Amino acid sequence: MNQGLANQALTLAQVALPQARTPTHAVARSAAGMFTHEQWVHAVKAWCAALQPLPGRDVALHMEGTLDFAAALWGAWHAGKTPVLVSDTQAQTLAHLLPQVEACAGQLPGAIDACLDAVAVDAVALQPLDMAQARLVLFTSGSTGMPERIEKKLTQLDAEVHALQAVFGADLNAPDMQVLATVSHHHIYGLLFRILWPLSAGRLLGTQFACYPEELLQQLQSAWPSMLVSSPAMLGRLPTQLDWAPVRACLRGVFSSGGPLAAQASEHGRQLLGHSPIEVFGSSETGGIAWRRRAEQGDVWQSLPGVALRMADGGRLAVRSAHLPDPQAWWETADRAQPSADGRSFVLQGRADRVVKIAEKRVSLTGMEQVLQTHAWVQLAKAVVLEQGAEGSAAMARVGMAVELTEAGWQALQQHGRRVMGLALRQLLEDVVERVALPRSWRYVARMPMNSQGKTTQQSLQTLFNPVVPVPHWLERSENQAKAQLQVQPQLRVLEGHFPGAALVPGVAQLHWAASLGQQAFGLAFGFADAQLLKFQQPIVPGDTVELQLCWQADSGCLQFSLSSVRGTHASGRLLQWRA
Repeated sequence: MNQGLANQALTLAQVALPQARTPTHAVARSAAGMFTHEQWVHAVKAWCAALQPLPGRDVALHMEGTLDFAAALWGAWHAGKTPVLVSDTQAQTLAHLLPQVEACAGQLPGAIDACLDAVAVDAVALQPLDMAQARLVLFTSGSTGMPERIEKKLTQLDAEVHALQAVFGADLNAPDMQVLATVSHHHIYGLLFRILWPLSAGRLLGTQFACYPEELLQQLQSAWPSMLVSSPAMLGRLPTQLDWAPVRACLRGVFSSGGPLAAQASEHGRQLLGHSPIEVFGSSETGGIAWRRRAEQGDVWQSLPGVALRMADGGRLAVRSAHLPDPQAWWETADRAQPSADGRSFVLQGRADRVVKIAEKRVSLTGMEQVLQTHAWVQLAKAVVLEQGAEGSAAMARVGMAVELTEAGWQALQQHGRRVMGLALRQLLEDVVERVALPRSWRYVARMPMNSQGKTTQQSLQTLFNPVVPVPHWLERSENQAKAQLQVQPQLRVLEGHFPGAALVPGVAQLHWAASLGQQAFGLAFGFADAQLLKFQQPIVPGDTVELQLCWQADSGCLQFSLSSVRGTHASGRLLQWRA
């Protein structure tokens, strides 16, 4: 049993040392039983022995299991390597990242394994890490552009861990406190809250990941005290029909980060889970800046210990802290804020970097989103800047708008059609945006595309407007069933080169349609690892109108699909979610 955690926070330099905890100290609880500090240190040594002889510095890591990931992370540091966190295993991500590293570990191409040579592992003598020299590389989420590489020193991460412990540690001091999560540990928020902070404070790593509310409810029903690390996307959509009352006895706190949690969503989470979620505000670049619990602070953010605040030009928030590369320098954020009189708290006033030029007119993307979200048809709106160029001319920027509809919105869409809905929403914007800069392209979705952190990235929004996938006309949608009509237009990009004189939609494109629209229909934040029982019975050609039927089986992670038209079935099969 782990006792007195509030006073036992270790530095990240000490965490993997054999003497840092007692050998039987519990690091995690899994189906196989307790995993002890002694066992985890042995796993760290095995990764250190495997990585140390390798040439080069950067090692890419992607492991779904938190225990394996944490062991490989510290093993890399103790081997003198710099771990590079890979957010996902999508082909585009790997093509961008893998050329930058010398080795891979985990679920990555050409990955190495931990050392199995007992003699070599026992020969590893772990010493305290030099936190000024140890580094970690991660990437921004890409919510406002393409993901960017960020290198952090262990001193920065350690300072943030101890700031979190100083504010929240006493409330999470129950023996054998376990961490449950709905966000990935391959990004800064999940890394801190699922891996670094628990290991420093002596809490149990959560070995399970909840993709769906039903999974989360099942995990929370254990008798063990728990803290939940979640996202606005999950907390705002917890189903009221599920019985959440039994989880309140074991749940000690709920955290949310990665984006703003609306007041209504915060109250929704409080009513169901019995805790007002603690929101943590910051970014991959700045680390944690401030926190709030809406039931107590309302809209006001309180700065974390050691974080200094000031207002820069244009009302932008500037911060200085040990979480930054230079703890003495001020970092100007892209967030506008209204400071309080004490200088230690503030109210956010929106982003300053989402003002763009469209047809020589300055347009606030955030402003348009906020106006649309006042309409009864709109649950959530996300604007994205697209480029459209005619042959022989320069590309011209335009705004695309993705709209997550309310139930009333879906009824209006089915009753009146896309044209009437588009005109109504454009009319709503005409008072705040000049006509030449109004959104030209609209996409209506059941769920906004989100990554494993619950964030909608610029890349995922761009995909909605990419002519690789026909614009779906949804005929049916429910929790696990969906049906969409697709018009196969001749300008679809997938038809290029397939085939001269006899254009048709290739099979790989049909799989992409099923996966992409399945993610849209059911709000899935992950990709698929395997395709089974595939049948391609007759070609799909330009001019066809095909019907895509989707069936999502959450318990088995299986998406069944079929494509058909008046000519009969074109394709069918099933796609399987990656499971560690």
